[in-house]
Amino acid sequence: MARATVRFTLDDVSMTPFGPRRGTLTLTRPSGTVLTFATPTLLTPTSRGCVPHLARCHIRASPAIGLVHVPFESFLEQTPPVPTVLGGAHALHRFLGFDPDKHILALSARDPADTRTMPPNGNSHLNAYCLRGVRKLAAQEWTSHVTACSPDLVVALSDTPHTSPPFSQKRLTKSIERSLAWLAALLGSPAAILVPLAGCTARARSAFSTSLVSPSVGDLPTYDAGIAGYTLDVSLHPPSLLQTSLLPLPPTKPRFVHGTSSPHHMLRLIRDVGVDVLDARWAVDAASYGVALDFVFPVPTEAQPSTQQNIGHNLYDTRHRLDFHPLSSPSCPCIACSPTPPASRINHGPASAPLPPNDPPNAPYTRAYIHHLLHTHEMSAHALLVSHNLAMLDALLAGVRDVLASPASSSFATHVSRFEAAYRDTASEGEEDVMSQARKMWAAVEKARGKGRLRREREAEAGGEDQDREL
Repeated sequence: MARATVRFTLDDVSMTPFGPRRGTLTLTRPSGTVLTFATPTLLTPTSRGCVPHLARCHIRASPAIGLVHVPFESFLEQTPPVPTVLGGAHALHRFLGFDPDKHILALSARDPADTRTMPPNGNSHLNAYCLRGVRKLAAQEWTSHVTACSPDLVVALSDTPHTSPPFSQKRLTKSIERSLAWLAALLGSPAAILVPLAGCTARARSAFSTSLVSPSVGDLPTYDAGIAGYTLDVSLHPPSLLQTSLLPLPPTKPRFVHGTSSPHHMLRLIRDVGVDVLDARWAVDAASYGVALDFVFPVPTEAQPSTQQNIGHNLYDTRHRLDFHPLSSPSCPCIACSPTPPASRINHGPASAPLPPNDPPNAPYTRAYIHHLLHTHEMSAHALLVSHNLAMLDALLAGVRDVLASPASSSFATHVSRFEAAYRDTASEGEEDVMSQARKMWAAVEKARGKGRLRREREAEAGGEDQDREL
């Protein structure tokens, strides 16, 4: 069976194993189609196969969306899973509405962002979570689903414990053995394989990675010979533990990471671990809470602010009610900052009626307008914000690539330090950050509608009157 192949080349092969690196990721499908992306680059998340808040036309118009991650567990509620029924070439692309000539789809059994406690996995199955509860997914079933869906990349099953630590040595050993057995069962799939570098301790991570490059049983000299790249969950693990996983492995394969939490976190992972494809879920979540990202990398020396700035704007805040600035400065090529008129018109009158003149390019949507949309529960607000935030991350990583490609510029670590000095990290302690403020205001606006709305309004008014009397 013909398989998609991934070729990853580094611009500078003399780079240290864990330093910042610039490269090119090339996917060649069995049909001969070739897609190429410069790295570091973005991995767009999905929910039930859809980029949250975006329609298909938005996705196809966004230059920031190229590599897309699709968790499969949400489809396990049906038997057989609906995406496997379509069949044919690019089945998953056609089912979800992605363009095979533009988008690379990476399919995983579980969503790395779902950290809920799960029942323990068995020797022959992994537990996944769907709308109807926990489902068992056997290794052979996973291979069958992958063959039917025809994704470009597939993440091998991994026996990661989802119960509370500590874990016994027996449990850690069993985790490694199961993960290797499930990987062996997937080696015949038509998709290029990514392997999660799991392990709850440094010793377990080192043992698993060493097993990948040790002689294997089968046609391949090692398991690693059949692997296209590696995935890492960075949400709970420090860079030193990630380096432990990568140390025994060749540095010439792409490194995908899930669980990033801010632009600062992304830059540190590029600087300290040398990652190539970074998850953008946190930026999509920020858009869901009404935050429009606004930062620039590298930070110009002459534009270094005297005080730290927020990485974005909480558009639920009433200070933006009359703020007619664009979402960011400079503007980005998203549908919010650079809207374009439609290519054709829909006639709502007689066919003989004269058409109005073509409209000029539209001006950027303002913060005040999106503030209004958020407070009126208009869904287009989140569509505009998701498109904008993904474009901002795409610009961030383009800036990273430019810095790494310029030998005359300052070191990458210097640029990261300058960015940390200019912008407040959402993960830092102390003053409440823009994300936390947005979550609170989002919750208040959400509670302002639905059952019990009048009672909550009366209670809020009564509380305000009590405060006035105290003053």
